[in-house]
Amino acid sequence: GILAEICLEGYSVERVRELHRAARQTLAQQRYYRTRLKLDDGTMGWPDRGPFDRIIVTAGGPEVPPPLVDQLADPGILIIPVGSSQRQQELLRLRKENGAVTEERHGGVAFVDLIGQHGW
Repeated sequence: GILAEICLEGYSVERVRELHRAARQTLAQQRYYRTRLKLDDGTMGWPDRGPFDRIIVTAGGPEVPPPLVDQLADPGILIIPVGSSQRQQELLRLRKENGAVTEERHGGVAFVDLIGQHGW
């Protein structure tokens, strides 16, 4: 709901069928029609809809998925929890600008597991 309020257009990829269905229902009930949902591998993003000015990943994985960096606009920002184990993650902010990607670390966090080709 919050992203639908502040974004001109939003895209969300959900891996779990039940969560995808619930999100569709909630968005329809609240009359958020500018948010597109897709049931798929979130680590692969939504390449045919990019590039994206901002990408927020709400599940933690072992690496920053290269397809998400590829889909990031220039300039653009990607926020993602990443860690060497499923319970030790760090919140990263990647900024793409003039073709270069820089990374900032913002401390320890714990998110649900990112599942998919570039996840756990």
